[in-house]
Amino acid sequence: MIITVPKLLNAEQLQAINGLIDSGQFEDGQNTAGWHAKTVKQNRQWLGSEEQQAELDHCLTVALSQQQQFTASSYPKYIQPFMVSESCEGGHYGPHIDDALMGQEAIARSDLSCTIFLSDPAQYQGGELRMDYQNQSLEFKLSAGDAIVYPSTTLHEVTPVSQGVRRVALTWIESYVRHASQREILYDLDTARKDIMNQHGKTDAFDRITKSHANLLRQWADT
Repeated sequence: MIITVPKLLNAEQLQAINGLIDSGQFEDGQNTAGWHAKTVKQNRQWLGSEEQQAELDHCLTVALSQQQQFTASSYPKYIQPFMVSESCEGGHYGPHIDDALMGQEAIARSDLSCTIFLSDPAQYQGGELRMDYQNQSLEFKLSAGDAIVYPSTTLHEVTPVSQGVRRVALTWIESYVRHASQREILYDLDTARKDIMNQHGKTDAFDRITKSHANLLRQWADT
């Protein structure tokens, strides 16, 4: 399941986060690439101070955690520290798969990948997030402040930027619900019960769906 989150960040938040990033510096993205990713990774990666990184993580984690569509679809158990990536003219990140286990002090499984777009798409050409998903090739180039959450199991890439600068923040989520198919069932049930509540109030159908949702989550949650 792929979820887009429009306007995760408002204009004020976007300005503050980009200002924070501008106060740091960037290094060659290959410095943190694995042995196979080095052959296809051509971008720059933000290197902020410990305080700057903590502020970035706090701002973006709070923004995601307060977004109901994100929490209802991902059931986040752990959100990795954020990485900021820039692709300038000629920059790209060829086809790759995200590492299954991530972290240094705390190792977590990557169930979901999240890209938060920080650049206005009108300011750069190319730079689409392209992924193979259910036998389809999908491309995404969202507005600044929008986010996309997708399974970390997908093969994906960032197409070459031919003009301008593409800036994004990235993170990876370990979910309480390990299996994507189970997360999708829970998301559909949650969406259905909210529709019933909005249209008809707290009915017997709402209660029964809520019961099923809670009991399935109780059965599937990996605590």
